[in-house]
Amino acid sequence: MVTMQHIISKLPYTKPFLFVDQLTRIDENGVEGTYTYTADHDFFKGHFKENPIVPGVILTETMAQIGVVCLGIFLLNDELNKNLLIALSSTHIDFLKPVFPDESVTVISHKIYFRFGKLKCDVKMLNELGETICEGTIAGMIVNRTET
Repeated sequence: MVTMQHIISKLPYTKPFLFVDQLTRIDENGVEGTYTYTADHDFFKGHFKENPIVPGVILTETMAQIGVVCLGIFLLNDELNKNLLIALSSTHIDFLKPVFPDESVTVISHKIYFRFGKLKCDVKMLNELGETICEGTIAGMIVNRTET
């Protein structure tokens, strides 16, 4: 059986571009995980000068890493190898609330489908009060490096 820590170790990211602290639930239908945007992230220095918030592209990336890539790794399990590339193929995200330095978020993802190497999920990000920060759909493709 694949453990949640094993899934995180298989992510193709490292600090400062790893946006997964822990996975709290994962099965064939979805995943839930958390991340804290510590005040020392470089993007806070310029977004925005007097009122730092997490950029929308980073919120989207966090939802993609937890909600699609971690789930994809779980679903592929033994088929995952070094020749596979994971690429974002489409997103539609509505942003509803800002995220500030030292704020923790929870990402909840529900699989819409996984077929022909494409995984599409409904994703939602919540703040510590359980309020929706952003939500939408994200799809990613898993491609064999030898096919590119």
